[in-house]
Amino acid sequence: MFGFRGLSKKNKNGDEMSFWEHLDVLRGTIWRSLLVAFLLSLVAFAFKDILFDTIILGPKSKNFITYRLLCMLGNKISMPSLCIDPSHFELINISLAGQFLAHMNISLIAGLVLALPYILWELWRFIKPGLTDKEIRASRGTVFVVFFLFITGVLFSYFIVAPLMINFLGGYTVSETVKNQIALTSYVSNITLLTLLMGVVFELPVLILLLTKLGIITPAMLKKYRKHTLVVILIVAGVITPSPDMFSQLIVFFPLYGLFELSVLLSSRMYRRKNLPAG
Repeated sequence: MFGFRGLSKKNKNGDEMSFWEHLDVLRGTIWRSLLVAFLLSLVAFAFKDILFDTIILGPKSKNFITYRLLCMLGNKISMPSLCIDPSHFELINISLAGQFLAHMNISLIAGLVLALPYILWELWRFIKPGLTDKEIRASRGTVFVVFFLFITGVLFSYFIVAPLMINFLGGYTVSETVKNQIALTSYVSNITLLTLLMGVVFELPVLILLLTKLGIITPAMLKKYRKHTLVVILIVAGVITPSPDMFSQLIVFFPLYGLFELSVLLSSRMYRRKNLPAG
């Protein structure tokens, strides 16, 4: 669909590329990425029913798969509190253009997420010529790993964190005389922000590997502050899932702590490859 020429250390004349030539290649990379994201946003915009009724408003329905699985688990272990009904609040629109703007914003975000594999591939094509053969071999599969971790974080937030947050905050009241009527823009922004943020959080192993390679952190440092990290993750899990139910907080805690332990393992392995003491 597009004419790619990629980034090269040399230009068409066989000379080393200048700063401005590299900048021109980067500009092409950015424009192609934005174009693909925009086209996919138009596709998402056209499927409004799927985008909203099925995806965005899915956690608002008591038939959402997460609620059904939790209720089945609650029945087996005699914890009826796990049977969640999120229909105790209603969504309203208080702005004339509110629903249209929400449609546009979600479509743009959906297009960006759908275009992420292509964007990562474009960035890889841009930086690849500046790497040595050894670095290229060591970085093989990086695009896939980054995308996989991001999508895993997004799905974890959408199916686990977001429903728990909606159930608690949507049903929380300071008085029985105050009824919850949540603005559509508030609901959408909270769902999307939390989901995208969790996708970024799941990139922790990649970040740790990068910092280890740069010599900023070491496996010994990670192990030294393991207990501190444990406390921080517990606090984060409590903030993300403000429900007083400890079971809900543990559901969030274990994957986040697992990411940290995976980061320690990967950092130690990198040190062993360099024949350095991991501590």
